Amino acid sequence: MNPLCGRCSKMVYPTEKVNCLDKYWHKGCFSCEVCKMTLNMKNYQGFDKKPYCSMHYPKSSFTSVIDTPENLRLKQQSMLNSQALYKEEFEKNKGKGFSVVADTPEMQRVKKTQDQISNIKYHEEFEKSRISSDAPPPVNASQDPQPQPAIPQTYSSQPGPVSVPSAAAVPPPSGGKRYRALYSYTAADADEVSLQEGDLIADVQQIDEGWMYGRIERTGQQGMLPANYVQPL
Repeated sequence: MNPLCGRCSKMVYPTEKVNCLDKYWHKGCFSCEVCKMTLNMKNYQGFDKKPYCSMHYPKSSFTSVIDTPENLRLKQQSMLNSQALYKEEFEKNKGKGFSVVADTPEMQRVKKTQDQISNIKYHEEFEKSRISSDAPPPVNASQDPQPQPAIPQTYSSQPGPVSVPSAAAVPPPSGGKRYRALYSYTAADADEVSLQEGDLIADVQQIDEGWMYGRIERTGQQGMLPANYVQPL
């Protein structure tokens, strides 16, 4: 069962889930408690299991301040200044097409691993439901079996054995897209499968730009595999 968001208390699905501070959040709900600025795993600061930005993070050593009209005015002015700075930065970066977090290869690997872990259960359930829906209905023994079509025979005027087309020459039906492995690959995680050059992969489904999910016909194993190591048949 999908968990509830720590901010809006609504259900969080795997594709939009952020696991932090012993809670689950929507990506849009993972924001500062004070200024509501959207945060990520690089720039958040946790206090009392709540996320804050660096500007509004509560100080551990503080004294009680009376809420006088002057203090309330200063607090409101500080919030207005932070919101103005955020809007100014947003307007500057709008349309540039880049994020604040550096998109390094390591960050891409971490993000891809998190997406794979969150999506693997979804794909397993999808495979189970697809296989169950494709299974033929049970045949009632009391009913007469359907007649099989006769295999056409080839007659020849020359004496000798009559050649009959073999049923094994007909290729078996495929349950989905099939690919061939171009290179060998050793699984790095438990949800991945290893490949040998020339392996045939059946029931292939595209997960994202770099990874696929399929079944190795040689071993019968199912799991994730890199998309740039295979080619379609």
